[in-house]
Order: sequence, then structure tokens, then C-alpha cells
Amino acid sequence: MTNCLDNTTNDSHPDWVPEHARTYLAHVIMGVSIRELARLQGCHASTISRQVRKFETRRDDPLVDEALNDLSQNTHLETEPENDRMATIEPLTEADIARQARRILRRLCETGAYLLIAPQMEVAAVFRETIPDRPTRIAVVDRSFARAFALKEWISGEQLGKLGRYSITTTGRSALKRMIAEDQQSKDEVNTPFQEQHKEFGERVVKMYDGSGRQNVRFNFAESPLTLLARKKDKSGAMYLPPELLEAGERLPEDFEQAQLGPRVAQNWDRFLTNSSGGFNGGAECSGSSNARDRVSGALKALGPGLADVALRVCCFLEGMEKAEKRLGWSARSGKVVLKIALQRLADHYGITTAEQRRAS
Repeated sequence: MTNCLDNTTNDSHPDWVPEHARTYLAHVIMGVSIRELARLQGCHASTISRQVRKFETRRDDPLVDEALNDLSQNTHLETEPENDRMATIEPLTEADIARQARRILRRLCETGAYLLIAPQMEVAAVFRETIPDRPTRIAVVDRSFARAFALKEWISGEQLGKLGRYSITTTGRSALKRMIAEDQQSKDEVNTPFQEQHKEFGERVVKMYDGSGRQNVRFNFAESPLTLLARKKDKSGAMYLPPELLEAGERLPEDFEQAQLGPRVAQNWDRFLTNSSGGFNGGAECSGSSNARDRVSGALKALGPGLADVALRVCCFLEGMEKAEKRLGWSARSGKVVLKIALQRLADHYGITTAEQRRAS
């Protein structure tokens, strides 16, 4: 039935637009009657009417309203003569949205994470409180992708005002699990993406240090290896990682993801540091922000060999401590000690003052 609806709306909407949004735009923008839409979709007119009312209500969400306005404008442009059309931004594709969703939705799955966006900001940011009343930014994404996430009901607004605050929905969690499952489906035919959506774990691919190939790393959607380690207690009963060190550990993956660096950085990070352009030459390994690459470069220089290796493995590639120790050839339970030293050095690099330093001063 979707093809019939696409034909009715001049097939002007991108492939990622949900069917109910297409129905709403067909009725409100293109003027297609409720009865005609019901006939095309093979359902009762009351069903279409409910869909239209639902989307009209959802326009109270600024991101949904912006997304629908953009789609409405594109629909009008499709009906105008070629010479009268205004230049528009290249539309998003399903692949673009899925690529960003794998990154942003995963961070929103972490405990206490939320997305903030202001009316005039071109980007949205994901925050999480590692220190009480001091949120740490852990990811950023262009506003256009945040609109798409809202329209797909992957995120929903907890507070909508001058500063919109959004959290991941059940639909968003299921979509993330399906996307990660699809990445692995060619290797594991046992579970389908729709079966995988009910699991709380996913995998990402990490390139091996010795150049022997790539390895799947299993991780928890809701907790990163760093936050799991932070919950452990030391001999005195205090938290093994103070909030300030956890905050420092979150800063590195934020820049790392913005820089869109691949796993080869952990293998050849000395090349990354010495490259005058701030990253590997060409390819997807350095296709992100040059400013972010510079920040990563500065952090790795501050850490030095060994400390940089474990920080990248655990903080950026989400490897568990035991697996990171095996890959690095370290003895059991030594990795968390080295990681803590790396996080302390990162905190100094980022200018984050720890409680011990505040008491000493």
C-alpha cells in the first residue's frame, strides 16, 4: 500500500519518512481526502483520521514540527516549475540516519543520558551526569538527524520549551538493536534482527592490534565498560573511579566519535599523532571534524603509549577490561590500575579538578 501512497504524493518524500507521516502530509499538504487515503491503504477511513489527528498533536514537539515543515516545503518544491525551485539542502537518506542512530541512540541508552537542543542551535548534544548537577556532554549530532529521530519516534521530549530535553523511547531501543543485529546478520543467521531487538547487548567491530583481522566486541547498551568499572569499590569501600575521572573518560569518546576515527587508531596511534594534517590520510578513518581530531591528538599525546592504548580500548571501543587486558598482553586485573592512571592524566589534560586536588589546595 505504501507504493500507492508514494504515487499519490508525487513520491517526493525521502525513503526514511514513516508511513503515517506520509499519510499526514498527503492529506494536509497535498489535499488527498481521508476516504481516498483509506482506499489506497486498504483500511477504514477512521484509521486514517486517527493517524492524521495523532500527527497533528505531535506537532507540539518542535523537532517533529520542524521535520514536517521541511517535508512540506520539499513537497511544494516538487510541484513547482524547475526554474522556480529554490536551492535546498541535500535530503537525508535512510543510511545516513541509521549511521548516526547507531552512535547517538547507543549513548542515549546509557543510564541517565538525555539529548538537549535549543531553538537556534544547529546541533543537539547528549549529556549524562557523571558528577551530580554537572552534566557531561558525551555526543553531538546535527539538528537534521535529531528531527528524523523524533519523527520516527525514536526519541521523545520530556520537557519542551526554550531548551528541549529528549530521551530514547522503547521504539528507539528496538530500532537500535535491529540495526546492530543487521550488521551482524551475515555472520550469525540464528537470530533475526527482530529477535535481537529484545536483547540488551550488542556488538561492535574492533580491529586487532596485531593486524590479524577484526573482532566482535560485545557491549551493554545501557552501561559502558567505564561506568561498570566506576561502580566497583576499592579496599576502603569508596567508588573505584571518582566522578571526575568518569567525566574525563567520557570526554575522549565524544571527540573520538566526532572525529569519526576508525579502530586502526588504536593500532597505529603514533602515526595519527605525527601526521601534520591531524589524522590518517583519506578514507573513513579521518572523515570527521578536524577540530575533534586535534582534540583527540592532544589527549593521546598527553597520555602517551600504553595509557593511550587502554583508554582507547575501554573508553572509545567499549571493550571490557578483561578483553582489553588479553589484547594488550597484560596480566589479569592490571588493566584497571593502568586505566585509572590514564583517566587521572586525562583529567589533568582537560582541566578537571578532582576532589583530592580540591582538598589539597
